[in-house]
Amino acid sequence: MTDRERFINVMEFKPVDRYPNYELGAWGQTIERWYNEGLPRDVCYWNWFEGEPYFGIDKRKFIPVNAGMIPPFDEEVIEETERYIIFRDAVGRIRKAMKEGTVRGTRPSMDQYLDFPVKDKKSFEELKKRYNPHSPIRYPMWWDELVRLWKDRDYPLCLFVNAQIGFYWTLREWIGTENLSYMFYDDPNLVHEMLDFIADFIIELSTKALSSVQIDYFNFSEDFAGKGGPLISPKIYKEFFAPRVKRVVEHFRKYGVKYFWVDSDGNFEVLIPYMIEAGINGIWPLEQAAGMDPIKLRKEYGKDLVLLGGIDKRELTKDRASIEKELYSKVPYLLEYGGYIPHLDHTFPPDIPYENFLYYMELKRKLLKGG
Repeated sequence: MTDRERFINVMEFKPVDRYPNYELGAWGQTIERWYNEGLPRDVCYWNWFEGEPYFGIDKRKFIPVNAGMIPPFDEEVIEETERYIIFRDAVGRIRKAMKEGTVRGTRPSMDQYLDFPVKDKKSFEELKKRYNPHSPIRYPMWWDELVRLWKDRDYPLCLFVNAQIGFYWTLREWIGTENLSYMFYDDPNLVHEMLDFIADFIIELSTKALSSVQIDYFNFSEDFAGKGGPLISPKIYKEFFAPRVKRVVEHFRKYGVKYFWVDSDGNFEVLIPYMIEAGINGIWPLEQAAGMDPIKLRKEYGKDLVLLGGIDKRELTKDRASIEKELYSKVPYLLEYGGYIPHLDHTFPPDIPYENFLYYMELKRKLLKGG
């Protein structure tokens, strides 16, 4: 079977010759550690979303249509010391970031977000000017050649690069988590207007791609939950988000797209029934520290939901016995049922030794073959 055939069969809960091998990537600090522990420096790509031959990670492709701001904000350094930098980023946010311990662009802690570009309707009207879906530079210059290449592909194809577009994701970038939480109550009409605008933008921007090539799946990047639960209530999801998700899903389905995923860290279990109603049929990466138990989810939702991820990264920091226990307690059952692709519940952090990573990959490949 090809990579694409395996992918589609897993999405359909059908048999495969082996299961897809996906992973999400590694921290910059992890990469440096593994180089020091024996990984050759000339063999490995780090965009694991699209495959990694050296580690046997399977191919897939994300169509690089630009769904961001055009033009972006001018990046500006506001203050800088030996320890931190305060700057305006390309999205218009003002952030304070630790400089100490940064490796290959990966910071050792999350940035502090100090200000955001949207505060009211007036500032939203200004921001909208950066989201012309028909801007000629949103699609790659070699679009026609890429379309010809993708028509004969043997790997799955997703529209948009990962972590580029979603509903809560975009609102959070514009407004900020805390400000948005108040806005649902203080100015709900503006939130509805912004969500309609995002849905319209996705639909307008995607139509050319959907008309040109058969796309296999679409991913909503959201990150709308923490360890204790989602950052929005089921009531807010049903009122604000579900109708727009449904609109986008229905548009994509007109062009034959069948699979719609949501990417979110944290625990968003209470939202899942409403997500399924809106058309979502896949979720990832199932963060274990937040309690997103893939076996529990499989028993509860059966074939209504494809699951991806769910391997606890913390267990890979320990020993071989811990890695074996983690994999064998979950993966055989989930693969036998179908509709599951095992991978780490996020990127590989720097406290995982290279030797442990190699052992994890060896065991996982064995399980993917039915061993």
